[in-house]
Amino acid sequence: MKDIHEVLRQKQTRYAQLGKQIEMLQQAAEKLREVAPLLAENDDEDNAVLMEVDEALPGADAMAAKAGAAGATGAAAKAARPTAPRWP
Repeated sequence: MKDIHEVLRQKQTRYAQLGKQIEMLQQAAEKLREVAPLLAENDDEDNAVLMEVDEALPGADAMAAKAGAAGATGAAAKAARPTAPRWP
């Protein structure tokens, strides 16, 4: 039989660790909220640059088609997985 004080100490330790992880995730979420609009603004510029590069490369259409096909199966796989970030 386990000692009740040892079990309580383990539970309290785990509770404290989870509290710290929650706090870190909340801080990360705040930072992401600050950065997300900046990334959205840059996304349009990045797409324009990528289109220019694709036009300049010969055979880029074939590579884009392969990437699109791979991305479609990858997107379905990602949708099935949980979207919560993993932290060490």
